[in-house]
Amino acid sequence: MPGYRKPERQRMIKASRFLAVAALLPAMMAARPFVETKPHVVDKAHSQINFVADSRLLSAHGFFGKWDADIALDATNWSASTVAISIDATSLSTRVDMRDNHLRSPEFFDVVKFPTITFKSVSVAQVADGKLNIIGDLTIRGVTRRIVVPATAVFYEKGAGRFRGQFAINRKDYGVAYDSSINPIENEVQVQWDMAISEPKPAPAK
Repeated sequence: MPGYRKPERQRMIKASRFLAVAALLPAMMAARPFVETKPHVVDKAHSQINFVADSRLLSAHGFFGKWDADIALDATNWSASTVAISIDATSLSTRVDMRDNHLRSPEFFDVVKFPTITFKSVSVAQVADGKLNIIGDLTIRGVTRRIVVPATAVFYEKGAGRFRGQFAINRKDYGVAYDSSINPIENEVQVQWDMAISEPKPAPAK
């Protein structure tokens, strides 16, 4: 460019490129849909958290009767989703009072000292169509371990769906170390969960 020294010419070129990009930004933003995670509520009547603990004499099937979940989903970008679950450890039941009281004792869950079991996701990854891995921190008896929770989407449509999964944990990793010479207990405990969730219905207009 005649009449301009080289440094000035470079500054003008950079400025023109910046103005061109700035002019395109509104169009780029308009073309890209804005997507965000949406909170979901759990249908407790169609949801459950169960466990199976094997021993020499019995496979004890149990469940937790009281728990809450804070779930936010983005079905177009599962990695943006989050899951947090809080379980009332005192609500465990294997349908046998004597066994349940033993499980609540310091030899097992020690629910007086540790009344809550929690899980909080740190990431969600889609591994196949309808298959997710929810990676997060599970805390039992004050001990936190990072685990992978597989999830299968039975269905998800129009803001509502059902998800289920199963995984195993080692009870001794969480300080649940009691054992019996008469009835030895397996270290691995199976956890089974099934949740029906949906976006909350809008409040009725006043």
